[in-house]
Amino acid sequence: MSDVRNVAVVGAGSWGTALALHLARKGLGVGLWGRDADHVRAMQAEGRNARYLPDVPFPATLEATSDLEGLVSRADHVLLAVPSGGFRAVLHRIAPHLGSGGLIWATKGLDLDSTRWLHELVLEDLGPDRPWGVASGPSFAGELARGLPTALTLASPDTDFAEEAMAWLAGGTLRVYTSDDVVGVQLGGAFKNVLAIAAGVSDGLGFGANARAALITRGLAELMRLGAATGARTETLMGLSGLGDLVLTCTDNQSRNRRLGLALGQGQSLEEAVAAIGQAVEGVSTARIAVAKASALGVDMPICSQVARVLFEQLPPTVAVEELLSRDPKPEF
Repeated sequence: MSDVRNVAVVGAGSWGTALALHLARKGLGVGLWGRDADHVRAMQAEGRNARYLPDVPFPATLEATSDLEGLVSRADHVLLAVPSGGFRAVLHRIAPHLGSGGLIWATKGLDLDSTRWLHELVLEDLGPDRPWGVASGPSFAGELARGLPTALTLASPDTDFAEEAMAWLAGGTLRVYTSDDVVGVQLGGAFKNVLAIAAGVSDGLGFGANARAALITRGLAELMRLGAATGARTETLMGLSGLGDLVLTCTDNQSRNRRLGLALGQGQSLEEAVAAIGQAVEGVSTARIAVAKASALGVDMPICSQVARVLFEQLPPTVAVEELLSRDPKPEF
């Protein structure tokens, strides 16, 4: 496990907490930062994250803190697990305090303001010499936190760092594979959330398993077209961070994006559905980015486009599906 002893996990939501729990169970010293001071004090007092993972106690080597700068300055490596909407601000904040170690992020999304890939922000803020990687794959926080088997892909342009990071991140019930396809891993992790909303809408309307399978398959075709236009590799999008994550989020109600779609299909408004879920639903903001990327690159992404219209143009879900079904027939490939 190299000489890594201390890891800073930045982001005390469900996913950041699950990763912190996993690393602490491996015997690493883990500091978990949360932006809400009251939430941090509650975690310190209760020895668990009662807000997101109430049934999983913290190991002795896991400590919650609100001192972000101090935490990252002491860490051998830093793992970011904040929502994509807060990624840039947190990155700016920690950049002056990072030691010589690497940065990994487990955030699924793109920068909301610029629609840029998150690795582009990292290069801009931290320069070309900082080792970094992105971890993504089919992974519900609650299952990893409870020690259930999980597999991720860790993508980095630095193969040596990828191997080192895999050594301290993997173990126990978490298996990690490495890749150098940074764009492909980020693309699958981000845009599958939009397709999960579509699958939820379909199920919320009662359209059944045939429709869900068709949406997943044609959604994958949209990811593949966007991947071809952005330089992602086909095998990456057929792997854990692509097809694996797509199937997971489209078929299981642990997915916040799927639950949002279910609520929309059952007649709730976007505001009502988001409020009921009570956590960030990444697919909402990513839907705007999907439409922008597709338009800029000339890529046909009809499912993602219809999701965006349902979310932001008040298009009734039934009409969105009718329009998809009435598109002109064409060859599958």
